[in-house]
Amino acid sequence: MASAAEQLAANMNFGSFQRATELHKRIWFTLGAMIVYRLGTFIPIPGIDPGAFERAFAGQAQGILGMFNMFSGGAVERMAVFALNVMPYISASIIVQLLGTIYPPWEKLRKEGGEAGRKTLNQYTRYLTVVLALFQSFGIAMGLQSSGGGLVINPGVIFTISTVVTLTGGTLFLMWLGEQITARGVGNGVSLIIFAGIVAVLPRGVWQMFTMTQTGTLSGVGMFMIIALAMAVVFAIVFMERSQRRLLVQYPKRQQGNRMFGGDTSFLPLKINTAGVIPPIFASSLLLLPATLLGMLATVDLPAQLQWLPGMVGQLQHGQPLFMVLYGALIIFFSFFYTSIVFNPEDTAENLRKYGGFLPGIRPGKRTAEYLDFVLTRLTVIGAAYITLVCLMPEALIGFYKAPFYLGGTSILIVVSVTMDTVTQIQSHLLAHQYEGLIKKSKLRGGRGR
Repeated sequence: MASAAEQLAANMNFGSFQRATELHKRIWFTLGAMIVYRLGTFIPIPGIDPGAFERAFAGQAQGILGMFNMFSGGAVERMAVFALNVMPYISASIIVQLLGTIYPPWEKLRKEGGEAGRKTLNQYTRYLTVVLALFQSFGIAMGLQSSGGGLVINPGVIFTISTVVTLTGGTLFLMWLGEQITARGVGNGVSLIIFAGIVAVLPRGVWQMFTMTQTGTLSGVGMFMIIALAMAVVFAIVFMERSQRRLLVQYPKRQQGNRMFGGDTSFLPLKINTAGVIPPIFASSLLLLPATLLGMLATVDLPAQLQWLPGMVGQLQHGQPLFMVLYGALIIFFSFFYTSIVFNPEDTAENLRKYGGFLPGIRPGKRTAEYLDFVLTRLTVIGAAYITLVCLMPEALIGFYKAPFYLGGTSILIVVSVTMDTVTQIQSHLLAHQYEGLIKKSKLRGGRGR
């Protein structure tokens, strides 16, 4: 069976692609939105010295803030208007989804509200995004003013207000831009914004790796191992993301008049990694909040009982045991949590029963739901282990060889997965366009035949 990329290449002949005007518009809109996003990462917030801040940030480039800088496309090290990126929006989504499973009114909206309930929860997510963005931007403004070193030109209330408004406005604009990309462009908007940030800083990380090899900081064997590891991770991601467990579904025969219908068989595909790239993104977003707070507290004069905070900040660096334990635990948690949200065994079993389908050897209804939950749990164990291994193994090796962390498994996972999803969506638009063309041709032929 041809892969999605091969099918896409086969379908994208010049004539058919030229006629796909709607797909053209969607692609151009997505590219335009990405250009706007990249321009915003180079506009610094008012009242800050970009050069002084970049020099101060260099000492924290290998920590959790460095990962945040990677997701934002380098906006953090320049303290640009998009420095917060979409991380407050992602954090708000996590909180709303968690409350949607334990808070009865929101749980009812999620399960029984339909499209109206989904829109209501999305609106709550937007409101919470504003609150989190205000909190984080205020903390950044206060941290910049208290750190000294000439980072802020004119400290004071005016700088605090302008920083809060600018950073919060940048996050809200990116949230709106991501939603517009999803609705009017190609691919998931928020994922593409993070994807663009990673791709933008990736060449610099590769160049730093070659520079370290030339200066002797990184051995040639170490560079070869990192490149080989990156290629192996890409291969593993593609293999695992396209892997499925197919459950055989049978439909009984039924007779209507003198004709016999049904008796067909199909498959219910279950992905090994149902959660996709959501677990590492969610884990990174949650790790950023305590890391930022601890970093702010570590810069002030602490009492004797809080002298352990600077050491805690040091443990939240790439390759450190505490960072890896917390990161891995959060990835595993969100793998199971997000899978339970996007796939409901009870609903799937009920839909199969309504249409007369059944799994061979499994009674319809409750037993089918239990079997689907059993299979999905086993698949999620494999998927969570795969994502955790992909994200943590390069982190440990890169920390050992002291290479740029931009080549970490998290960034590769996001880039490869988002690329595959976007290619699949483009292929779907092309196939839909071809079907529309066939229908129009058949109607024209039918009209001529009359």
